[in-house]
Amino acid sequence: MKKILSILLAVVLVGIFTTSCIEQYDPEGYRTDSDKVLITINQASNAPGSYDNFVSATTSTLCGQFTYSGSKHYPHDFGYPSFFLQRDVMGQDIVANGNNNWYGTWYSCGTGLGPTYATSQIPWTYYYGWIKNCNNVLSLAGEEPSADKVTGAGIAHTMRAMFYMDLARMYAQKTYAADKSAETVPIVTQTTSLADLAKNPRATNEAMWTLILSDLDAAETQLANYKRDNVYTPDLSVVYGLKARAYLTMEDWANAQKYAKMAQSGYTLLTDAQYNDRTTGFNSPNNSWMFACTFKSDDPNILENDADSSWGSIMISEVAASGCGYSANYGQNMLIDRHLYETIPATDFRKKAFIDFSLDNMGKKEQIAALAAYTDDAEGMFQTGQNAASKTVGGITVKFRPNNGEHKNQQIAFTVAVPLMRVEEMYLIEAEAAGMQNESAGISLLTTFAQTRDSDYKYGTHGSEAYYNSSTSSFQNEVWWQRRVELWGEGFATFDIKRLQKGIIRSYKDTYHVEASRWNVQSVPNWMNLCIVQTETNYNTACTNNPTPIKPTSDSEEYVW
Repeated sequence: MKKILSILLAVVLVGIFTTSCIEQYDPEGYRTDSDKVLITINQASNAPGSYDNFVSATTSTLCGQFTYSGSKHYPHDFGYPSFFLQRDVMGQDIVANGNNNWYGTWYSCGTGLGPTYATSQIPWTYYYGWIKNCNNVLSLAGEEPSADKVTGAGIAHTMRAMFYMDLARMYAQKTYAADKSAETVPIVTQTTSLADLAKNPRATNEAMWTLILSDLDAAETQLANYKRDNVYTPDLSVVYGLKARAYLTMEDWANAQKYAKMAQSGYTLLTDAQYNDRTTGFNSPNNSWMFACTFKSDDPNILENDADSSWGSIMISEVAASGCGYSANYGQNMLIDRHLYETIPATDFRKKAFIDFSLDNMGKKEQIAALAAYTDDAEGMFQTGQNAASKTVGGITVKFRPNNGEHKNQQIAFTVAVPLMRVEEMYLIEAEAAGMQNESAGISLLTTFAQTRDSDYKYGTHGSEAYYNSSTSSFQNEVWWQRRVELWGEGFATFDIKRLQKGIIRSYKDTYHVEASRWNVQSVPNWMNLCIVQTETNYNTACTNNPTPIKPTSDSEEYVW
């Protein structure tokens, strides 16, 4: 699917972030100059309630809308959580099952991720649109925000830091710790002029992470007294969490530990009952969620296309009775990697978030009986397995539950919240950062955390596989395994593979990875360095690009664990 957009879109997506105007778009088709509505900063700032509306736009547009295409027929066009899956299927921990899977381009990698294809436009549209919203707020707030604007400025600084952090990790070929001079993406702030946009080079890691930390420093001050109404808006704890992520990537271990610890205040770890709750599991904010977005009943992604173009359609598998949903009814299940699943001990409560592969060896009656251990709709889940080309249920996730336990009405079932930051991540950052300074201290923290998931956990179980020892210590491998299991499906897989300089293994005995995508790559795969859409490099003459990824020409020989 090729979709090279016009010069208008190419320049606009980065170039709209100016101090002179705020540009509003009808997302349907990205119209020409004559169709655009331009509102000057002065006009916008004088409109009643306008500032609060601009602040709200920095978070309210995270999910629920057809932002990229304007079309209801693109089931990967539902916002920020879609990027979780785009990144995660590039690795080994998620199998994008089924024929013509909507995430197949990212899973099968190759030239479809190149700069002349529509896929490369998706992050450019979304992320620079979100950054534009932040820049609008910061333009209106000014360099010294008044009392009524300081909170909004803090929220905008927080969100802009989060967006640029994602972009830096998606586009840089090397991490900050590995190469401070590696290129990320062009920086556009509220002070960037139109004249600068045509010659705006990709920022180095050093410049990008300096901006990110500067934004977070500003947010830390501006949100110091802010008390939010819900987890859909960032507060000081989210600023601390983002600083922990930043310093982890930068390998500033002392600061990563410091801010991860600070971020934990006021939150508690999920229990077994909460993690695996059939009504509220990973669909409703709770005491571990620090930040989230939510799909609302009146969102286009829920109202249109039978809600099939939504997070729930892809990740919620318990609505077979509705006849809708790519996971439940169209055979496009997101499965856990079989080897990863089999390394999870039976005593670890997180294993219950995935259906055991052994059920595929059972007859229908026996299988339905066994599925009752995972879902209140065992017959529906059996049918979900039958809808897949493989006719199997093994590896299907039940981590992300339908809203309020709804199994028949997908528009209710898919109206869910999605966590963007959980306190569990902070515990794992703290443990890793501590251990990179004093390994025994890190082991102690990691063991304490892991034993909340598996009371039988003993340190050293997961860090010794020969494949993982090539680039990091057994301690970091152990932390990585915990991250892979705890945060499965939440968007961290590619970031961790790049940060830890890992490869992937998809080809091994009894793998469920799809044929022609069963690759074993011993270093970071080239497809994890995203390409910038060609129209940007055409009209921004200072902007370089990453090479078009080349996927392996054939499946790899089976790896022996």
